[in-house]
Amino acid sequence: MAQAKSFPRRVWDLYYEGFRDMTVGKTLWIIILVKVFIFFVVMKLLFFPNLLKRDFNTDEERAEHVRSELINR
Repeated sequence: MAQAKSFPRRVWDLYYEGFRDMTVGKTLWIIILVKVFIFFVVMKLLFFPNLLKRDFNTDEERAEHVRSELINR
């Protein structure tokens, strides 16, 4: 008599078989991953510069600035 598979194993098999048999879906996943890469990496580099590293030289100065901003606001 065959032993029943555990729930995590059945979930893994579901996704594994589904992704393996995809044709158009693989292309769509590649597009999604490229968009996520662009959104999080490129956008961060362009629009969110590291102001603390630019304006302060040491970790102590950065920590003091953050501390004072949190307390004095």
